Amino acid sequence: MATKPRRDKQARIIDAALRLSEERGWTAITLDDIATAAKLDIDEVYRLTPTKSAVLNAYVRRTDLAVLEVQSSVDDEEAEASTHDRLFDVLMRRFEVLLPDRAALGMLCRDLPRDPVSLVAVLPQAHCSFGRMLEAAGVSTKGLRGLARIHAIAAVWMATQRTWFSDEGEDMARTMAVLDRNLRRMEETAGLVLGLRSAGKTSET
Repeated sequence: MATKPRRDKQARIIDAALRLSEERGWTAITLDDIATAAKLDIDEVYRLTPTKSAVLNAYVRRTDLAVLEVQSSVDDEEAEASTHDRLFDVLMRRFEVLLPDRAALGMLCRDLPRDPVSLVAVLPQAHCSFGRMLEAAGVSTKGLRGLARIHAIAAVWMATQRTWFSDEGEDMARTMAVLDRNLRRMEETAGLVLGLRSAGKTSET
């Protein structure tokens, strides 16, 4: 497990990268820029996150941990909710965790297609991340069906994210409505195949 100083430095790197991404755009910044903004020597940054892609992957992991920490406090009554409700709750928690970084993420999503190295490098981490969100909702990610579930929930996330970027409401009502609709649409078109229509703590494998 990483020591606290290491975690603190990594947090500074991530926060500096997000701040610079919002100000300049992801493709316009370098690892040296991030080191300067984080007030760290470049060799320290390089040891912790040797590439911009590594910074992104560290950010995804940090987000996952924040969502899972909240999820671990869910009471038994909520844990016994339907698969739909559990997926909805986990994904909305993720949107809430990401909210302080929304402007930076908007710039990042705009720029990543122009940085194929970072885009390709972050895809495996994103895949694992959506798998963790499914498992946090009590949905199995094993086998081919699990792989299909990960792709399906990633598609739901991406479709909902467009609304989230422009949702200025304090309660994120627009985002919640669109997420609920997108989940239901996915369940209607592929729910039986994916095994995502049954209630209970864990979906069928």
